[in-house]
Amino acid sequence: MESKEITKPVRQFLPQEITIDSWAKIETYYKDLEKRSINSIEELKKWLLDRSELEAVLSEDMGWRYIKMTCDTTNEELTKSFTFFVEEIEPNIAPYSNELNKKLVASPYLSQLDEKSYHIYIRGVKKALEIYREENIPLQTKLSTESQKYGAITGAMTIEWKGEKITMQKAASYLKDVDRNVREQIFNLIQKRREEDKDKLNDLFTELVKLRHQVALNAGFKNYRDYKFAELGRFDYTVEDCFSFHQSIAKEILPLAEKSSMERKKALNLETLRPWDMDVDVEGKPALHPFDTSEELINKSIECFNTIRPLYSRVLNIMKSMGHLDLESRIGKAPGGYNYPLYEIGVPFIFMNSVGAHRDLVTMVHEGGHAIHSFVTRDLEITDFKSFPSEVAELASMSMELISMEHWDVFFKNADDLKRAKKEQLQDALKTLLWIAAVDKFQHWIYENPTHSVDERMKGWENVINQFNSKVVDWTGIENVKSRSWQNQLHIFEVPFYYIEYGMAQLGAIAVWRNYKRNPEKALDDYEAALRLGYTKSIPEIYKTAGIEFNFSQGYVKELAEFVKSELDKI
Repeated sequence: MESKEITKPVRQFLPQEITIDSWAKIETYYKDLEKRSINSIEELKKWLLDRSELEAVLSEDMGWRYIKMTCDTTNEELTKSFTFFVEEIEPNIAPYSNELNKKLVASPYLSQLDEKSYHIYIRGVKKALEIYREENIPLQTKLSTESQKYGAITGAMTIEWKGEKITMQKAASYLKDVDRNVREQIFNLIQKRREEDKDKLNDLFTELVKLRHQVALNAGFKNYRDYKFAELGRFDYTVEDCFSFHQSIAKEILPLAEKSSMERKKALNLETLRPWDMDVDVEGKPALHPFDTSEELINKSIECFNTIRPLYSRVLNIMKSMGHLDLESRIGKAPGGYNYPLYEIGVPFIFMNSVGAHRDLVTMVHEGGHAIHSFVTRDLEITDFKSFPSEVAELASMSMELISMEHWDVFFKNADDLKRAKKEQLQDALKTLLWIAAVDKFQHWIYENPTHSVDERMKGWENVINQFNSKVVDWTGIENVKSRSWQNQLHIFEVPFYYIEYGMAQLGAIAVWRNYKRNPEKALDDYEAALRLGYTKSIPEIYKTAGIEFNFSQGYVKELAEFVKSELDKI
C-alpha cells in the first residue's frame, strides 16, 4: 500500500471532475436515482453503488471545506465556502435522501440483499425515515452554521505570557511547570480569558438548545435527548444504560482518582491541592517533551507504529506524502483534534494542535488509530459501511493509545521518562472516564430541562461535576471557574451527545490492551478483524470480534479498573 497506489476510484456515475458550486449541478444525479426503474436485484445493487458514489463525493467535498476552515478560522473565504455547502447544498440533499430511502425500503428486491452485510444499513435507513421532517431542514441548517461559531470564538482565544501572545493550547502546557507560581499565574490568565467570552458562549448555547428542542418536538419526540438517540442510531443500548455507565464510573473510578489526588497532595507536600497542581510532575521534574516539531512528531509516530505492525506505519507515511496532516497549534486555528474520513479517496485527514507536549503524542496515536480504521475499510462496498458509529470508531483510536504505549521508547529514550509517560497515560484514562460521565450526564439534564436559565445551567453543571470530581482538589475562591468549565468541551456545542462513546470505547480499549499484554499478535488480529467489519455488524458483535465485551456494568468496570490499577502499581 504505497502512496502512488492511493488515487480516487474511477467514477461510474458522476463525471470524473465536477466543481460543486451550485445545487443544479448535483440535483440531476439525485433525480436520476429517484426516477430510475429497478427491475432486478442486480439493478438495485447498481442503484445502491451509484447512490454511495454520490454520497462519497459530496461528503468529501464537504470534508475539505470543513478542514480548510478549521485550519484557518480567520479566513473569511474559507468560512464562506463551508457555509455555502451547509446552506445551499445540504438542505437540498435532505428531501431527496428521504425519497431515496423510501424507494429503497419499498423495493421488492430489498429482501434479496445479503442480510449479513446490509442488515445494519437497512435498520438505519428505516430509522431515518421515521424521524425525518421537512420542517426540520432549515433548523438543521441553522444549527450547522450556529454551532461552528464555537470554534471561531475559542480559536481566537489567546493570552499574553512574557511579552508573547500564545494560544490556549500552548498556555496549557505551562500547567506542567515545576514552579507553582508559574502554574497559578497561567491558570488565572487562561481563566480570565475564558471569562471574557463566558456570556457569549452561554448565549450561543441557549440558542442551540432552543433550536434542538424544536427539532425534537417537530419529529414527535418529548425532548432532544430522545430524538438524538434515534438520529445517532443507538440501537444497541438505551438511556438507562447511559445512567448505568454514569453510576459505574462514579462508584469504581472516582475512588481511584481520590486516592491518586491524595498521593499527589502528599508528594507535592501541599496543604491544599489546587486545580493548577493537577498536571505537574509530582517529583518536580519538568514536563515531558517527546518531540520538538510536528515533523518530528509524525516521523516518530511512523517509527512507533512500524514496531507494532508495518501496515500502521504505511498509513501515516501515505498521509504524510499526500499532505493530509496539519499538526501544529497556531493562532486562528480551531481548537482540538480530529481525523476526518474522506470516503471517496479513502485517505483521511488528521488535524491537531501540537505544542510538543505529551498530550500531543497521545492525540497523534489516537487519530492514527482512526486513520488505520479508515484505511482498512476503504474498499468496503458502500459509503455507509464505512461510516461507523462512534462507539466503534473510538474503540479503534483509544485502543491504539494503549497499544502504542508499549512502544513509546521511540519518543522517550530515558527510562524514567518512559515510566512517567505510561503512568500519566493510565491516570489520564481514569480521569477521562470521570469527565466523560460528567459531560454526558450534564447533557441528559440539559435536554430534559430545555427551558432552564443560564444560572440554572451553571448550577446544574456544578451539581453534576461534583459527583465525579475528586473532593481532595480545592476550588475555594474560583468556584465560578468550575461552574463554567463545561464550556471547554467542544462536543457539547458542536456534536451534542457524541461523547459517552469515548467512555464506552475507553473501557473497550482497556480490554483490548489487556488482551495485547497477554498475546500481542492475537490481540492485533482480533482488533483488525473488528475494524475491517466497518459498520456491517452491531456494536456488541464488533466488540466481540475484537475479543472484548460491550459492557458498562459496575462489575465489569470494577474488573477493568483493577487491571489498570495493577498496571500502575507495576510502573
